[in-house]
Amino acid sequence: MAVRSTHLRRLLAAATATVTLAFGAACGSSSSGDSGDGTVTLEFAQWWGAELPDGEFDKLIDDFTAQNPTIKVKLLSAPYASTKQQLLTGAASKTLPDVVGLDGAWVNDFAKQGAIADMSALMKDAGYDESQLASQVQLDGKTYMIPVVNFVYPLFVNKDLLTKAGVAEVPSTRTEFLDAAKKISATGGDVKGWALPLDTAVPNGVQNDVMSWLWASGGSMLADGKPNLTSDGVRSTVEYVKSLNDAGVIAAGSLTMKEQDKVEKFSNGQVGMMIDSLAHINLIKESQPDLDFTVAALPAVDGYTGKRGIPYASWGIGVSNSTEHKAEAFKLVSYLMSQETNATLSTMANGFPGNKNAEPDFTDSDPLFKTAFDIYQAGYPANEFVGLPKSEDLMRSFDEQLQLVLTGKSSVDDALAAAQQDWSSVIE
Repeated sequence: MAVRSTHLRRLLAAATATVTLAFGAACGSSSSGDSGDGTVTLEFAQWWGAELPDGEFDKLIDDFTAQNPTIKVKLLSAPYASTKQQLLTGAASKTLPDVVGLDGAWVNDFAKQGAIADMSALMKDAGYDESQLASQVQLDGKTYMIPVVNFVYPLFVNKDLLTKAGVAEVPSTRTEFLDAAKKISATGGDVKGWALPLDTAVPNGVQNDVMSWLWASGGSMLADGKPNLTSDGVRSTVEYVKSLNDAGVIAAGSLTMKEQDKVEKFSNGQVGMMIDSLAHINLIKESQPDLDFTVAALPAVDGYTGKRGIPYASWGIGVSNSTEHKAEAFKLVSYLMSQETNATLSTMANGFPGNKNAEPDFTDSDPLFKTAFDIYQAGYPANEFVGLPKSEDLMRSFDEQLQLVLTGKSSVDDALAAAQQDWSSVIE
């Protein structure tokens, strides 16, 4: 999943073409390695540099090489789509650069192809304290990706609509959310309480807008890494979404709605609440500067007192399994995950650190970023689709069954049984 802070995008066409060509050549070469003076050169492919202010990521890497004079880093920065294509090709041919930016959706396939290294072993060899990591992406108990910067999806709430509906507090439980959604929907016009994008062409609404209710209450859609869609937690989640639909509080057109449609409806004051990427705060304020909104933790099951999961997407990092310089590659990884560097990088990206001890500098940021960071620290990043095989297909399969429930063509139990069967054929 590409995560982009819109206001930070720096995609210059000429530079893109040059970098992409260089990237393609590098992935097919063995230019990284030892020089005559004992210096090791690492190739680092990612899309982050293209999404950060010009030159800022280079400065971080220059600091690393200054601290590690025997290691040089050749940055291969390209837009997300170009990076994805090059890395997919490189993984299949075992010609990945030494260090790679990773999307969680690629990890399962890359690991099964033997293209990325077991980072649990690298951490152990380096004596690295993994307790400082906010999360790790694992397969069969081994870490293959470390999230470097996380972009979270909290609850967005239109404060004016809440006040107009006579709701004094931002909802914190499922019961409070349903009540607020009903009251907002009753204010008249085409205003509804909640937006639910379920377009099957881009089914990430299942991840961000449906399963997020499960994770907010500490639940899981898996058991020992296998699908567990007929569990009480998943059933309760689907029944809750159905109750919102039955109450008529969901914006019209949800079955074909995409994420951008949801954001547009919220920005235009047509929807009181939505679950959305923190990266959209500035976008919404630029398009609707008078909109008074806040962000909050996702509502949990009534009576739940544990930590709340919050959906996220990440800039992840991994190490090529074919590199001859795994120790040096992990030095670069550990540098990017160090408390100071990780805080700096997160601040640049308007995201949250993968090092749980790091804190971004909010001095020049919108106050809502600090509000969201407090939510993030009080809970935990949750996205069980990360690391699963064919994760988008899994979302689509669940989406199709959920749509049958919402249109009255299937019972909750039948839909979950069918989704369980579909998922079990994919997740071995």
